[in-house]
Amino acid sequence: MGALIGLVFGLGLLLVAQSRWLPRTPAVVPTRASGLRRRLDAAGLGDISSVQVLATCSGAMAAGFILMLVVSGSPTVAVVFAAIAGWMPLGALGRRASRRRQSLVGCWPDAVDDLASAVRAGMSLPEAVAGLAERGPAALREPFARFAADHRVSGAFGICLDRLKVDLADPVGDRVVEALRLARDVGGSDLGRLLRTLSAVLREDARTRAELLARQSWAVSAARLAVAAPWATLALLSLRPGALGVYDSGGGVFVLVIAAATSAVAYVLMRRIGRLPVDDRVLS
Repeated sequence: MGALIGLVFGLGLLLVAQSRWLPRTPAVVPTRASGLRRRLDAAGLGDISSVQVLATCSGAMAAGFILMLVVSGSPTVAVVFAAIAGWMPLGALGRRASRRRQSLVGCWPDAVDDLASAVRAGMSLPEAVAGLAERGPAALREPFARFAADHRVSGAFGICLDRLKVDLADPVGDRVVEALRLARDVGGSDLGRLLRTLSAVLREDARTRAELLARQSWAVSAARLAVAAPWATLALLSLRPGALGVYDSGGGVFVLVIAAATSAVAYVLMRRIGRLPVDDRVLS
């Protein structure tokens, strides 16, 4: 019995010693995410995998094909609308990411002002950042609440900032997080002035971007309507029995292919011409 206790005690000491020698695994390993993964993160859907999105697109495509085949009786037209239905989840995801980006642009000046006020009031930097979970804008409270919980558990400010960047998935958030990391690492008394300057810059950028979006929204909406109108007309024609049988011929297929290619090119050009500059996540 004494030999067994001694063996267990020795194994425990060996494990404790090895835990000090083994390299620590970082909490967040930076990887190059796919375009779909970045879009999901930007939309605030980090708990959804890319496979789930692709499965949703496939299901929408199959449902669109079956529905239009039953309604129109034309396999060619059904294939076209199946492609449109398969793209719709990706389009909805992009719109959600754009709306979230715009809401965060308007929230960051107030969040940075709150950080500056907390630092000026004498709070430590981790306390000021964690306080945004209660005092910050509503759109930012959930990521900062996870930061506060992580910091209470681990106390590792740098690792918790890495996780915060992943949760935010926002270029402005990357800049704010790296400014906080630098201030914590090198210290100094200029953090409050840095945060106030950053807040002023972000507020001016948000005001300018809001004006540009208001001016271009009607043009973008009109362009989208122009692209969708022919396909809406085709969908209405499919309600008449036998009205779309001509599209099953070689000439009909050629017309649909040309129309689909023209619509796709026009939509892409419209998005590219009307797109406002978006900051890249160079610090992610």
